Amino acid sequence: MSEMTVIERALKISDWMVNIRRDFHRHPELSGQEKRTRDMIIKYLEELKIPYKTFNHHYGVVGLIEGSGNLSVALRADMDALPIQDKKTVEYASQNKGVMHACGHDAHMVVLLGAARLLAEERKSLKGNVLLVFQPAEETTGGAKQMIEDGIFDENTKAIFGLHVSTELTTGKIGIRYGQMNAASDMLTLKVMGKSTHGAYPHEGIDAIVIAGQLISALQTIVSRATDPRDSAVLTFGTIKGGSQNNIVADEVTMTGTLRTLSPDTREKLNEKIRQYVEFIPKGMGGQGILERIKGYPALTNHSQWVDFVINTANELLGENSVVLLEKPSLGVEDFAYFLEKIPGAFYQLGCRNEAKGAIHPGHNDLFDIDEDCLPIGAALQAACAQKALSM
Repeated sequence: MSEMTVIERALKISDWMVNIRRDFHRHPELSGQEKRTRDMIIKYLEELKIPYKTFNHHYGVVGLIEGSGNLSVALRADMDALPIQDKKTVEYASQNKGVMHACGHDAHMVVLLGAARLLAEERKSLKGNVLLVFQPAEETTGGAKQMIEDGIFDENTKAIFGLHVSTELTTGKIGIRYGQMNAASDMLTLKVMGKSTHGAYPHEGIDAIVIAGQLISALQTIVSRATDPRDSAVLTFGTIKGGSQNNIVADEVTMTGTLRTLSPDTREKLNEKIRQYVEFIPKGMGGQGILERIKGYPALTNHSQWVDFVINTANELLGENSVVLLEKPSLGVEDFAYFLEKIPGAFYQLGCRNEAKGAIHPGHNDLFDIDEDCLPIGAALQAACAQKALSM
């Protein structure tokens, strides 16, 4: 499959891809609920005569395009939507109240289906196999980790490629960087325990709200004073709940937040520092602090060999000015990180901004939409990456 040919062939199936994307966009499903989405993916794989595997405990699908060798290359797309109301007025706006493909997973699935169609037409010339990984629950529980535990890869899996649409890049460009692309995350729950009393007699109680205020202020110094300024970290608290009446000293406050880091060492150091603050600041004020940490996704780290490979392939396919080397990683998280811990490969951003079409909104904006011209570009690039990697 020559690079020019694959672009031309991808453009010919553009309408097919747009129609599928809009169907997915009309019918978004939350993490763990992707049943219709899975069934539609199965339908398209069957139409393409691509064998597939499903799972009893989640809605993931793995398709297999068999070539002539033992080696495999994997391509991945995530499936789930977000609990956001779609406020667009287009005819393909979400019909599922309060649920929306606001993170572009509908586009990711269609790009993979487009790549699958292009590769299936050339399966006799493939020097190996292509795994089509449709992964659920990226937004919540880390479906990538679950699929790895399901054993979808073996020792013959050579590389894996994934992408994410980005309105920070114009259609026709991709963004990639060496090393870390995305941060690691930790979910934090902090409880402050005090002693309730009447508001007129605060000296007889221990005010959990006052302690929580001191604790929040102290915790915000962790990034500025306990983090190497050459590193990056973000500590955010999104909820705080406590108290029962306006004239009652609260005996308990609960806060939830997230820590985002790039360095594994910084991640553990800051979690330990947070634990110390939560333990000793409330104790020093007569109360008690309890910290619950749930480890989220690891940092997503690209493999240099495959970054070079994606850059070269994109330059050949889209032109010498098509690749943007991203200066900084994102502090957002992406569970493709689990795949890259298991299999070498690369993750990149697919440009989908087009001001003339209104595709200008960042990330999770209520009006988020994409320039659908990016779909055949993404499909062609993913297909070319798979075929070239198998031929190396």
